[in-house]
Amino acid sequence: MKSQTNAISPTRSENYAEWYQQVIRAADLAESSPVRGCMVIKPWGYAIWEQIQAALDRMIKETGHVNAYFPLFIPKSFFEKEAAHVEGFAKECAVVTHSRLVADGSGGLKPASPLEEALIVRPTSETIIGESFSRWVQSHRDLPLLINQWANVVRWEMRTRLFLRTTEFLWQEGHTAHASREEAEEEARRMLDVYRVFAEEHMAMPVICGRKSEGERFPGAVETMAIEAMMQDGKALQAGTSHFLGQNFARACNIQFTDPDGKLTYAWTTSWGVSTRLMGGLIMIHSDDDGLVLPPRLAPQQIVILPILHNAEETQALVNYCEALRRRLCTKTFHGQALRVLVDARDKRGGEKSWEWIKKGVPIRTEVGGRELQNGHVSITRRDNSQKSSLSVEEFVEKAEGLLMDIQKSLFCRAQEFKAQKSRCMGTYEEFEEFFQSESGFAETFFSFDEKAEEKIRSMGITLRCIPFATESQTGPCFVHPDRQGKRVIWARSY
Repeated sequence: MKSQTNAISPTRSENYAEWYQQVIRAADLAESSPVRGCMVIKPWGYAIWEQIQAALDRMIKETGHVNAYFPLFIPKSFFEKEAAHVEGFAKECAVVTHSRLVADGSGGLKPASPLEEALIVRPTSETIIGESFSRWVQSHRDLPLLINQWANVVRWEMRTRLFLRTTEFLWQEGHTAHASREEAEEEARRMLDVYRVFAEEHMAMPVICGRKSEGERFPGAVETMAIEAMMQDGKALQAGTSHFLGQNFARACNIQFTDPDGKLTYAWTTSWGVSTRLMGGLIMIHSDDDGLVLPPRLAPQQIVILPILHNAEETQALVNYCEALRRRLCTKTFHGQALRVLVDARDKRGGEKSWEWIKKGVPIRTEVGGRELQNGHVSITRRDNSQKSSLSVEEFVEKAEGLLMDIQKSLFCRAQEFKAQKSRCMGTYEEFEEFFQSESGFAETFFSFDEKAEEKIRSMGITLRCIPFATESQTGPCFVHPDRQGKRVIWARSY
């Protein structure tokens, strides 16, 4: 029988894909735009993205990188310099061929003034940033060059889904140049670890860090590394990538420098990035059948105070009481920042307001009515487990930081336990096939990287997610060809 007690319909167990869309709608995060495949990120959704952006920007700058901005339009000839890169992105590129519109004589408009060279709307920026690097880097003294950009990109998508896969999306992309291979490889690994720390400590999302197989590498990269997370339907989400580009793009873009011996040599480069796809992961890993659930570190408002207004006589006193509580809470900190607290004094029924904030995922809801006003108390409810309690104002102010800490930890532990329950180690193809016929999750096997076997598995909608760093040195009999030795790898269905 269909549940009537939840805010979201259908529930996760009834239709996970539609549940995801309904959580976005109920939390008022985003909506589809008139432009096919694009989205409008609404204020609450963008406020969450701003928290993600602020935290990551701080972490990226702590590693020595500085922000810059590069053009949205990239000359087609720049892409053609790096063959593997252009081949990998060709089908996803949006192309500008004319510079302006003119009247067509029948009340409409038509393109005019063809461009001398077509411009590609940025799908990624290796080539355009490489052109700048070729001018900025002359000597070994100019290295390392550590640049980050916050921008939007466009990649034509056939099947789109809000946040997870859209034609236009927001992201951060880092680009660096180094004097040695070792330094560039270390940089790519270091930035992947920044993503891991952000995912686990801010998003409360456990991840697996590892290398991509040759068939899953970024076009033009020597090596691609990624963090992989498990969503509540058992599917994997690639939540961030970091690429060691070798000298491929340096050669294509002519990024050369004179070393200490006066010899001219090509730089070693990296690129790495995360996008608004993280928003999709945040929704899918924590949310429930009542809507969004936000980890406190990323919640635009960590505590919402709801005055329960019954009559005009006590309204102002209640609002004043709540505002005084808000000011006291804002003197407290959580991970070095003042608590983010909102008083919702809108003229709406208490139950209506409470459900709105439940669906928006605010970590703590605080209700204050006439009784609380008289007793100097507040009634609080945690979003992660719906636990209710009544505390004095003094107790709540003192315990607020600890409550938020506990919610953050609780969400991470719950996701970690789920990942462990849905992960299996297996030694034979029969076990592998049986596992994916009945459920979704992470399958861990030894694999000898046989192209035909990987293609067959890919045809089942299952992909090799990564070669985990934690078990990278381990080898064993391949689960497809037991007579061959293979590396330990992770397989999953994915977004």
